[in-house]
Amino acid sequence: MVFSGLIALVVSLGTIGAFQLMNGGERAIRIEHIESSPARGVLMSVDENGAITPLNFTETAAKVVDAVVHIKSTQTIEARRQEPRGYRQMPDPFRDFFGERGNPFEEFFRFEQPRGPEARVGTGSGVIINPDGYIVTNNHVIADADDIEVTLADNQSFKARVVGTDPSTDLALLQIKADGLPSLPLVNSDDVQVGEWVLAVGNPLGLNSTVTAGIVSAKGRNINILRERFAVESFIQTDAAINPGNSGGALVNLQGGLLGINTAIASPTGTYAGYGFAVPSNIVSKVVEDLLEFGSVQRGVLGVMIRSVDGNLAREKDLSTTTGVFVDSLLENSAAAAAGIQPGDVIIAINDNEVKSSPELQELIARRRPGDVVEVRVLRNGSPKIFNVTLNTRNGRPAIAASKNQADDLPSLLGAEFETIEKDLATRLDIEGGVKIVSMSDGRLLQQTDIREGFIITRIDREPVTNVESLEKALSSKRGGVMLEGVYEDVPGTFYYAFGMPG
Repeated sequence: MVFSGLIALVVSLGTIGAFQLMNGGERAIRIEHIESSPARGVLMSVDENGAITPLNFTETAAKVVDAVVHIKSTQTIEARRQEPRGYRQMPDPFRDFFGERGNPFEEFFRFEQPRGPEARVGTGSGVIINPDGYIVTNNHVIADADDIEVTLADNQSFKARVVGTDPSTDLALLQIKADGLPSLPLVNSDDVQVGEWVLAVGNPLGLNSTVTAGIVSAKGRNINILRERFAVESFIQTDAAINPGNSGGALVNLQGGLLGINTAIASPTGTYAGYGFAVPSNIVSKVVEDLLEFGSVQRGVLGVMIRSVDGNLAREKDLSTTTGVFVDSLLENSAAAAAGIQPGDVIIAINDNEVKSSPELQELIARRRPGDVVEVRVLRNGSPKIFNVTLNTRNGRPAIAASKNQADDLPSLLGAEFETIEKDLATRLDIEGGVKIVSMSDGRLLQQTDIREGFIITRIDREPVTNVESLEKALSSKRGGVMLEGVYEDVPGTFYYAFGMPG
């Protein structure tokens, strides 16, 4: 047995030695190069002639990348710097325990030293939607900015002005002084299908003109990221990579049409982790049209408190369906109530558009204006009913704001609705009278100030204001700077706000 093993070993060594001798005494390593992949063209698409072709994003990218811009917004803020008083700061374990603000020994370890204004810079993306320089972006990209700079794909830079904003959808409209610009057409976002290929275009992480690909992974998503009272969230969800800096950029289909404005990501780390969310182009179109025509967004309201129907709610309320939108209650001056809708009804369609969830209902109503009539289909105790609802404003009024072309349309111009205060309130506040701001629109003249809803105007440029008529009279001929004087019900003292009336 041992002898046989020795013979096998000698034969093996002889074979290896002969192989090395044939190769100059060195071991040969073969590296295989494949000139073409047998799997090329696995991803396929159908062209305009119905022919099946390999999927290719290059033509789409070439169409859209020049219409997506980089936005830099700068906000000037006053700052105070914390400096060590003694030879050292408080040890880290104590600082971690007490916190920077809650530290009971703060007075012994630190003091404040004033310094000048600081510039806070944010960046994002925007989409040119008109050759004359109109650009859509996210409101959070330019909110509170003192200076906005837009850089095109060819590195030209322009200062931008804010035409208007809509925090409830996180959209903003800008304009730069340029013409003949490449732009993207808006397409009907209702037509986009789950599973459809899309491209996200923007400037993520400081990387300009970046294109990523993915599919539409869901529609009508609500992720509760907007903190506005009347927020509208019905996002298109995609797995195309979106990162900080993509905000305000384009989500396009393979024909180069704008499907939505990239707005948010779902991530435990703050960077891409699988899903991004875009405001649908149908909402974008409505917001842009309103900002251009009226100066503020005119949004119709049903006047209902709602929640999405699911299996649990269906069992709890003994409903005949597991989809739709359950009407919990009706608001004061509710348009839905005026039309006959009742608590307990389940809304299943708006104007032949099927409604399966609250975000879908919010999106469909958000496209409408006060005064518009919508057909609402509901299930009441399992039976279908149809109601024609005339939408109201947020304050329960049926009228739409007048066009910005009407010189006497002060509420639209100022971005606020007013009412004369009651005599009892004037007596309690020890004032002769005044005009209360009952609501404010986004992106108009009063947004230039820190004024809040509930402010009671008592004087304009030192002249008394006691009712809405005197306010309109005082402002109708104003040009340039205006000073408002007044009070709040819940805050002591007199407050002053200044803004500029257009010439």
